[in-house]
Amino acid sequence: MTRLGYQIPNFTYPGVTSAGLYEVIARQAVEAEESGFDTVLVMDHFYQLPLLGDPANEMLECYTLLAALSQRTSRVRLSALVTGNTYRNPALLAKTVTALDIVSGGRAQLGIGAGWYEQEHTALGFEFGTFTDRFERLEEALQIITGMLRGDRPTLEGRWYAVRDAINSPAPVGRIPVMIGGAGERKTLRMAAQYADESNLICPIDDIPRKLEVLDAHCAKLGRDRSELTVTYQTSVAIAPTREQAIREADEAVARIPEMAARRPTIICGDPDDVAAAYERIMATGVDGVTVNLPTNCHIEGRVRLLGQTLAPVVFR
Repeated sequence: MTRLGYQIPNFTYPGVTSAGLYEVIARQAVEAEESGFDTVLVMDHFYQLPLLGDPANEMLECYTLLAALSQRTSRVRLSALVTGNTYRNPALLAKTVTALDIVSGGRAQLGIGAGWYEQEHTALGFEFGTFTDRFERLEEALQIITGMLRGDRPTLEGRWYAVRDAINSPAPVGRIPVMIGGAGERKTLRMAAQYADESNLICPIDDIPRKLEVLDAHCAKLGRDRSELTVTYQTSVAIAPTREQAIREADEAVARIPEMAARRPTIICGDPDDVAAAYERIMATGVDGVTVNLPTNCHIEGRVRLLGQTLAPVVFR
């Protein structure tokens, strides 16, 4: 499971057109693999998110991209952070992730969540529904997907999905881990305890200890050994060889993409010493690892490599 994951959330790079976009993305994946990251992740969205840019900014379909990245890498696991359950039939998603596992030589990971981006759903014709609807759908989907990935032939007559003796052949190369993203205490963390191998938290850092306590309680209630579940924490960073460079590059990104201004205060920004110190504090909360993105300067050659070289000693000590 993920201990140090590199997420690519932004495909809008200065001077980069569609023709050159994949090479910039692939370079990031290679730098991540070579510098100590164990997982490369991309968002499962079709429009850019509100705090990362305009909806019309570049966004690649995640599973096509992950399959392509599998051919440029050899060690890192490959995952969405996280798949929007509302975008795909669960049986199709099980087949898709299995195909990724096969073409990558057994490196696929399923990250999944209930879905939340209403504008994207409305614009592209995906049913959004209520908060309760989306979580009911996610739980039904998890029953189908985990069954298919584990070699069963699940049958389900649910409110949202129906499958009968669902076959998944060829089988995955190995066991595909399941990550559930989010930090909702009543629904998300309970489903993570029940169905997942990893819980990826998105919350203020001061809330992490309480989230871990809630997850512990769900595991205890379900009779699950809490040590079987990896917990990672989602973060954003701007790193450069000097603190001044990191600040300048982050500010330049905000000037290019004004929507990032509200996100800018939440981005850990600095030189390797600054960044390492910040992640020491995060790891001290009790999480098992982190997922990290570089929304402001990931396109600059060497920045992902510098980040991996900085964080690997902190996470894998």
